[in-house]
Amino acid sequence: MTLLNIGFIIIGIALIIWGADRLTEGASRLARGMRVPEIIIGLTIVAAGTSAPELFVSLVSAIKGTSDLAVGNVIGSNIFNTLLIVGCSAVVAPIAVAPDTVKKDIPFAIGASLLLFVLCFDDMKSPHLWGNEISRQDGIILLIGFLAFMVYTFQMAGKAGLLPTREEELGIERPKEPREFSWINLGWIVLGLACLIGGSHLFVDAATYVAHRFGIRQSVVGLTIVAGGTSLPELATSIVAAYKGRAALAIGNVIGSNVFNILLIVGITAVVHPMRIMGITIVDLMMMLISIGLMWLFAITKYYVSRREGWLLIFTFIAYMGWLLYLL
Repeated sequence: MTLLNIGFIIIGIALIIWGADRLTEGASRLARGMRVPEIIIGLTIVAAGTSAPELFVSLVSAIKGTSDLAVGNVIGSNIFNTLLIVGCSAVVAPIAVAPDTVKKDIPFAIGASLLLFVLCFDDMKSPHLWGNEISRQDGIILLIGFLAFMVYTFQMAGKAGLLPTREEELGIERPKEPREFSWINLGWIVLGLACLIGGSHLFVDAATYVAHRFGIRQSVVGLTIVAGGTSLPELATSIVAAYKGRAALAIGNVIGSNVFNILLIVGITAVVHPMRIMGITIVDLMMMLISIGLMWLFAITKYYVSRREGWLLIFTFIAYMGWLLYLL
C-alpha cells in the first residue's frame, strides 16, 4: 500500500507540472488578448485556481475535526509560497517587481497576515495559542477583508483598461486576434486548473497516508506535507512563469495566493466550522510574517528579487523545516 501511494505522489507531481505550464501559457495569452495586465491575472484567476486545493483540504479538515491540519495548511502554504516559491522563481530567473506591487499589493498581503495573527489570539496577554479558536465572527471579518481586496484589484484592472496603448496614441492599428482566441486560451486555463487540482489532491492524499504511517503529528503534517502539496500548483506555476519571462504573473500568483489563503480560505472554513488551534505555535505565525516581510524588503530596495536573495529565501525555508523536524 505504501508503494502504491508513492506511485500516486509521482503521478500527482507530473499532473501538477503539466497543468502549471498550460495554465501559465493560457493565462498570459488571455491577459494580452483582453488587454489586462498580467499582474491582475496573477492576483485573481491564477491565484484563485491554484488556491483551490488549500480551500478543499482546509474545509474538509475542519469539518472532520482536524483543525490543526486546516490552519497549518494555510500558514504552511503561505510560508512555502513566500520563501520557497519566490526563492526558486528568483533563482530560475531574477524577478523584477512593479512599483505598484511593492507599494500596494505586498502591503495588502502583509496586512492580511497580521490580521490572521491577531485573530489567532483570544487573549493577547498570553503567548500561547493552545485552545484558542478562529470563530465564525473571525471568519466574517476575514471575508470582508477579501471583498475589499477584490474591489481594489478590479479597480486596478478597470484603470488599466482605460489607459490607451502607445500604438493607439500614435494611431497605429494592430491586427486583431481571431474571435476564438480568448475561448481557446480560456480552455487551456480550465484544463490546466483541472490537472493542478486533481494532481494536488492525489499528491496530498498519498503523502498524508505515507506520513501517518510514520507517526508524524497532525500539526506538522499540515505545516509541511499538506502545505507543500497544496502549494505545488503555486510552485510549478510561478517557476514556469519566471522561466518564460512572466515575472509579473509569478509574483502576482504568490501574493494573490497568500491573500486568498488567509482571507478567503480561512474565512470560509471558519464560517462553516470554527477552528480550534491545538498544535500551531507562535513561532509558526511569526515565520509567516517574517517570510512575507523578507520578500517585501527584497522587492522594495531595487524593485527586484535577485538570485542571491532567492537563495536566502530558500535557506530560510530549509531552516524552518529543520526546526519543525527538530520538534518531532
